[in-house]
Amino acid sequence: QVQLVESGGGLVQAGDSLRLSCVVSGRTLSSYYAMGWFRQAPGKEREFVTRIKWSGDSTYYADSVKGRFTISRDVAKNTVALQMNSLKAEDTAVYYCAARRDFCTGCYDAGRYDVWGQGTQVTVSS
Repeated sequence: QVQLVESGGGLVQAGDSLRLSCVVSGRTLSSYYAMGWFRQAPGKEREFVTRIKWSGDSTYYADSVKGRFTISRDVAKNTVALQMNSLKAEDTAVYYCAARRDFCTGCYDAGRYDVWGQGTQVTVSS
């Protein structure tokens, strides 16, 4: 059974940094065409944050996080990480890791992802 388990969330102040991790079990990371991070704030729809393709040479970011967040993957550890710097209050949300098996172009549509983690809460106080 494939599982994605996120960790690293917490309560921080504006300007601080956090690093989220997503461990993939039951299947190797290279089995997935893309891994993504999404987030959902209270009362809002789930939104795309960033994604990385299995080769590791293609990343894409939402404009709201570009220049502040960095996605990376460690194939040996079967892990995808999200480094979040210069956090803002508007980054407060539950962050989800997701995996996409088949080819996709932009890969920023949540509906195209096949497996999801349970989410980790990130709260940024202003």
